Order: sequence, then structure tokens, then C-alpha cells
Amino acid sequence: MSVFEFKTEIHLVKLLGLKAKNVKELYETLKSAPLSSVYYHTHRFLKQHHFLSPEPPNDFAYWIKNTLNVKNLAEIMASVDTVKFSSLEELRYELCHLMAEWLNQEFPVNDCSKGEEFHFMSCQTFVLPTGYRARNLEEFIEKIKIVDINSIYFHIFEAKLRLKKEQNDFQTWLEEIGEKKLAEKLSNLDPYNMTLENLRKKILEITAGS
Repeated sequence: MSVFEFKTEIHLVKLLGLKAKNVKELYETLKSAPLSSVYYHTHRFLKQHHFLSPEPPNDFAYWIKNTLNVKNLAEIMASVDTVKFSSLEELRYELCHLMAEWLNQEFPVNDCSKGEEFHFMSCQTFVLPTGYRARNLEEFIEKIKIVDINSIYFHIFEAKLRLKKEQNDFQTWLEEIGEKKLAEKLSNLDPYNMTLENLRKKILEITAGS
């Protein structure tokens, strides 16, 4: 029988030494910034706020609105559904495309005040064991109740984006133990429209209600 090992993660944040003082510099720098930086300024931002409310804006939209006060572009950037993209490269392309379209309209490109530049950052992820394991569905349900929500985030979100998997880790394991209907129900769950604690409750409702 396949054993599910619950894992968690910690991030080492790095300052890349890249910065922008206006939209044009933000656009030019984002085009060649490491994909780990794209992740940091989009999905890391989502994780940080997922405890309170779903679907927050990304760092780019936040800076454009609150520092540059360019509200029309900020709204466009904030409307990007960061989680619908299957790769960070595709997400980067969309963000750059939107800024390029705005720049082509020849709106005034104003610099931010000194000291308020956008600093590009990235994070290195370290995966750690939690010590929790499940050998069957019953044990899985019990562990979901008590495991840290960072572990749930890792297995639901990180697996699909950073590890480039079609399914999240819970779906894959449920299929391995013959619970294909439960795996399918989890695939129909939209984890981005709820807080992490509500996501835990939904997973429990699906698995325990079997």
C-alpha cells in the first residue's frame, strides 16, 4: 500500500539587486528576471494573504497602485488570474504583455520617489518532512485535521506550479490507493477561492464524507 508522507516547506528570501523606479523599468527587468522572482512576487504574495482572504493582488499591481499611483494599470495587473497559468514563464509573459500594451499607449511614465523603488526578490524553497504519514484513507483524514496549513499549501499549490505536476499530491495519492472518485472530487475543488483553513475543511468534507 502506498504511504503518503506529509511535507512542508520553508523559504529563504533573496534580494536580487534588481530594481525599478517606473513602469518601463519594471517591464524591462521583469522580462529577464529569474522565474523564482516571478513566483515570489505572485504566488508567495498569495500564500502570505491566504490565511485571511483569497485572491489577493500581486506585488507588481500593489507597487504600481500604491507607489506610482497609476491606478488604471494597477487594476489591469491585479486582474491577472495568476493561478490559471500552467507555468511561471506563461505568467511572466502575460504580465509583461499587459505592461507593454500600457506603455504603447504613451501614458506618462513617472518615476517613484527615491527609496520607494520596486526591488526584485526571489526565494529558495526547502522541503521538509512533517513526521506525519498516512497508510490508508482513515489515517489521511486524521492527519489532515492536525497537519500545519503550510503542509496543505505545499501539497495543493506547490505540487502543480513549482513541481510542474498536472495534479496536486493528494489527488495523485488517492488514485494510487484506488480512491479515484475522491481524487476526481478534489480535482473539481477550486482551492484559490478560499482561505487555507477553509480549504482544509473542504478536503475533510470530501474525504470523510466518502
